Amino acid sequence: MIIGYVINDIATEKDHNTTVQLAMQTQRMGHRVLLMGVADLCYTADGRMGAKAYEPPARAYRSGAAFMAACRKVVPQRISSADLDVLMLRNDPSDDLVQRPWAQQAGIIFGEVAATDGVLVLNDPASLAGATNKMYFQHFPSILRPRTLITRDVEEIRAFFTEQDQRMILKPLQGSGGRNVFRVNDQNIGNLNQIIEAISRDGYVIAQEYLPDAKDGDVRLFVMNGAPLQRDGKYAAFRRVNAKADIRSNLKAGATPTPVRVTDTMLELVEVVRPKLMKDGMFLVGLDIVGDKLMEINVFSPGGLLYIVELEHANFYETIIQAVEKKHHYKQLYGERIRNKLLATM
Repeated sequence: MIIGYVINDIATEKDHNTTVQLAMQTQRMGHRVLLMGVADLCYTADGRMGAKAYEPPARAYRSGAAFMAACRKVVPQRISSADLDVLMLRNDPSDDLVQRPWAQQAGIIFGEVAATDGVLVLNDPASLAGATNKMYFQHFPSILRPRTLITRDVEEIRAFFTEQDQRMILKPLQGSGGRNVFRVNDQNIGNLNQIIEAISRDGYVIAQEYLPDAKDGDVRLFVMNGAPLQRDGKYAAFRRVNAKADIRSNLKAGATPTPVRVTDTMLELVEVVRPKLMKDGMFLVGLDIVGDKLMEINVFSPGGLLYIVELEHANFYETIIQAVEKKHHYKQLYGERIRNKLLATM
């Protein structure tokens, strides 16, 4: 196979990112790897997705740092969708919200062109187009979610605060990595206007029920093909423990990765989200769980798999690429008779 990975930018991709580790595993399994940033994509004169792609030499790399260093040294090559078997859309649109707003939809748009040209695109780009912000989460059954208000109206947020016994979480509708996430209570309600102003610069504000279990962090659980990702009887999951005096469980915000036991409650949550994830062609996603509630569904570039591999001593990367190999085999057999969205979760 020739697998292309779309990332935000070759120059800024972090060595420990799940995408880098997946690309390394892809190469170890004998496949060609092409990396391309969003700005490297184009639409060719003959109607295909094109790109300036970086192909690291095939060798055994000791680390993600060595792998990315090799990627940055090679002379990029011009490719088109005709050169690809699989395209993995792994860029995070929220990372481009401020500095490069034009880049937010670019991976999705060009991914749709590639899918039309017969490339297997994961996750399905047509569904990703409707999931570029946290509103996608609201399309899942309400039993999964904390009580939530999405608005830019200060008075509506104040009323929600009263309804929630003067405790709530505020965060942006668009964003990731724990940026602009605040816990509001009776001690800092006086700063509410400033908090809302800071969040609403980038759009709508999410006001969310505060879950007491959040003090213990959250659980990131990977789901592949609508089912919990497993290998050797182990689940691809870990707990993110908040940094001291910080409500955010994001690793970028200083949270600590620790082992976790996957409970029946967590598995029940997966069963509830499974039908829509399957319907939408969401091959690989990350669920963020607090207690018996789902806080977020990351469908673009769920991270943290490196920590799970280290904690569980299980090569989940190989399991993921083996699943991609199977889909590619089906694609060769059936061609366009099976739509991309359906094949993505088979």
